[in-house]
Amino acid sequence: MTTESSDARPLPTLTRRSGDDLRCSIARTLQVLGDRWTILIVREGFRGHTRFSDFRRVLGIPTDILTSRLSSLVEAGVLERRGYREPGARERFDYHLTAAGDALLPVLGALAEWGNEYRPSGHGPSRLYQHAETGEATSIAFVTAAGAVVPLTDIAIVPGPGENDPGVGPTHPLAAHH
Repeated sequence: MTTESSDARPLPTLTRRSGDDLRCSIARTLQVLGDRWTILIVREGFRGHTRFSDFRRVLGIPTDILTSRLSSLVEAGVLERRGYREPGARERFDYHLTAAGDALLPVLGALAEWGNEYRPSGHGPSRLYQHAETGEATSIAFVTAAGAVVPLTDIAIVPGPGENDPGVGPTHPLAAHH
């Protein structure tokens, strides 16, 4: 997965609390995906739902909130709005994941893994992430450029070129706990 994209769209105009929010990748992502309904709409996009009525029916989301969240996802480049017309009806729109939306699959997988582990339902996972051809179970991991899986305890979070605090050094968040 790349960190820069030539077809990346600017963020929708959102309230920013500090200059750090502009620099922090997580804060910028949460500006787009940071509420319950938005991430559930993306989840339903991966489940094959594309129409307003499908999102409304499956999620039970109020119409005004769904309209707002779909518009935000289109504006952020996560969904693409496409027109369609059923015979005898007015033109309507459906919503399809873009490349930026498709790139959220590992995010949803990580959220699902975390929820299965730390917030179990008592019924087992609602969805499993498997290799499409073999059916082998998959998991989310940090992987080096050479393909080696890195244990979480060996991950260091280091300042990137966008860091605005020159005094911030690398952190090893899990190494100290284990």
